[in-house]
Amino acid sequence: MKKPSVSEPVADAGAAARAAARASRRSIAWEYAEALIIAIVLAMVIRTFIVQAFKIPSGSMLQTLQVGDHILVSKFLYRFTNPARGDIIVFKFPQDETRDFIKRVIGLPRDTIELRAKTLLINGKPLEEPYAIYESLNPFRETFGPVTVPPGHLFMMGDNRDSSQDSRAWGFLDVEKVRGKAFVIYWSWDAGWRVRWSRIGRLLRGCRWEPREAGWAAAPGKCDPRPVAAAR
Repeated sequence: MKKPSVSEPVADAGAAARAAARASRRSIAWEYAEALIIAIVLAMVIRTFIVQAFKIPSGSMLQTLQVGDHILVSKFLYRFTNPARGDIIVFKFPQDETRDFIKRVIGLPRDTIELRAKTLLINGKPLEEPYAIYESLNPFRETFGPVTVPPGHLFMMGDNRDSSQDSRAWGFLDVEKVRGKAFVIYWSWDAGWRVRWSRIGRLLRGCRWEPREAGWAAAPGKCDPRPVAAAR
């Protein structure tokens, strides 16, 4: 009678170990793939509905926003409330919706807007603007209007009034084109790739006003101040 070979159980055990190892590798690979898929889906949901990052490429919002600032924009806030005067918002450029613009809300529906010798008038009353700068002597950039904002629209202006393509050039903004409200600078560097540490974490408050007999005064502590020089 033939005796059973002692090598057969060893071979069977080795095959089982290799199969178990392959199954373990497949399980680990699936876990990584599953985690990656979940991360991608969450990132898409967050970017679409909650928060999106943007980079500031131009100087139209100087000095509030510097070229090279990276900001976060809340995309869900305006699902519960309307844009307010003074908010800094990102929106689809009306003349090319593949581009995103960032400006400050100046006029609300039914407001009458006029710019007279660098003084902004809202419904005939001057509005104090600590954030606005005028650097050129071009009188055509210092005077505008009056115009009345139609329902469902906003009047947008850049803080750098002499270097901003805004509602003075392309008209009113449909509120349906608003992407969200900018609320914080999360990163910043200059043209030489030097980090502007003092700007990181800076909140963008927008601006709020208090009524005065002579017009609207910026509420203390509730308005983006104008730095005396570009931050480094």
